Amino acid sequence: MALQLFDTYTRSVRTFEPLDPPKVGLYTCGPTVYDYAHIGNLRTYIFEDFLRRVLDWNHFDVKHVMNITDVGHLVSDADEGEDKMEKGSARTGKTAWEIAEFYTLAFKQDLERLNILPPTIWCRATDHIADQIETIRCIEANGYTYQTSDGIYFDTSRLDDYGYLGRLDIEGLQAGMRIDMGEKRNPTDFALWKFSPKDRQRQMEWDSPWGKGFPGWHIECSAMSARYLGKYFDIHCGGEDHITVHHTNEIAQTEACHHTRLANFWMHGYFLQLGEEKMAKSGGGFIRLETLIERGYDPLVYRFFCLSALYRAKLNFTWDGIDAAATSLERLRKAVYEWGAPSGEPDAGFVAQFETAINDDLNLPRALAVTWDMARSSLPAGVRKATMAVFDTVLGLGLMEWKPKTEGAVPADVQALVEERTKARVEKRWADADKLRGQIAALGYDVEDSPAGPVVKARK
Repeated sequence: MALQLFDTYTRSVRTFEPLDPPKVGLYTCGPTVYDYAHIGNLRTYIFEDFLRRVLDWNHFDVKHVMNITDVGHLVSDADEGEDKMEKGSARTGKTAWEIAEFYTLAFKQDLERLNILPPTIWCRATDHIADQIETIRCIEANGYTYQTSDGIYFDTSRLDDYGYLGRLDIEGLQAGMRIDMGEKRNPTDFALWKFSPKDRQRQMEWDSPWGKGFPGWHIECSAMSARYLGKYFDIHCGGEDHITVHHTNEIAQTEACHHTRLANFWMHGYFLQLGEEKMAKSGGGFIRLETLIERGYDPLVYRFFCLSALYRAKLNFTWDGIDAAATSLERLRKAVYEWGAPSGEPDAGFVAQFETAINDDLNLPRALAVTWDMARSSLPAGVRKATMAVFDTVLGLGLMEWKPKTEGAVPADVQALVEERTKARVEKRWADADKLRGQIAALGYDVEDSPAGPVVKARK
């Protein structure tokens, strides 16, 4: 089955065909590094990791670019309020540059804990100021900008199809306008370049053809994605909150400069919810991955939890749901471990079912159901292990590397005997298993079988 993906731009599921096969250009909007990521944010990055792995499964050569927003993102998406980096600096007492470095490292650690593949290219907004200025100059030369006392703005009225991605009702927005427009001509106009305030010096500011200041939030992604992937590339991803503002404005900028909609496919992950509300930093009670770890959960439990819903469906977070995911993941890990070493070829029938699921717009819940069906099948243990190894290239649960914990430091030679005994039990070579237990005992250790796997203890 050819890979099918939902394109937000056309509001349809389309067959994915690379613009320059087998190469695929993939841009995923990264974090604004003024605070920790919460698990709602991380759900989007898990979805994008599944997409990346499914593209790999289909033998595409993926060039994945992710930005780090370390300047320009104001506390309001409507170009109002402080820059989030400056606000983070005031909150912590660190410089904006220190804030950016600290939270960038924290974000990358979260990705590593969740077994999310790193992008091919990381790009910071502050390292690409010249690219952003050049893109603004192009938009200006084509007649889409105007200047106010506080910056250079994009005139959205110049684009007949502005807002198509979000299906915005522009006339309705204008009729129902209740915001302070300031010097903006249209309620949807947005800043390309903001001037530094005259009464104080910003920590992050640069010279430009229009005066000292800093770029708007949206221009960085248009400029950096075009630099690394070209003026029209395959897939652009982000959270559902990017549809009506950030990605809409990226498209507007690129249409004005390069006459393309930037990406052939626009894909969006949907919110993680707490009750009826989306998880958000503005609420003050967001849950970090570190929160789960402190409560004793393996970070991959959260990755497993995210498999329970389609990426285009909202997912409700509950502690009962996390507990259920922890139990299921532990059961799957133990089963895979007890199968011993892989042998033979992966089962073609189950691999075909799995591929049908993942190529059906990343239907991971269905792929997980196929995984359980295979795990419970009557296939030989070695074949199940080989098949699971293939599945886990997409699931990313680290199933092949997992081993049960043992109490205390167990010598390597003892651990080797324990693993050999486990394999003998899986293969029902009971006499060999008993002999190995005796060898383990002779080295001063007892091995006890439990639902979680063998527990090794030093003999008293």
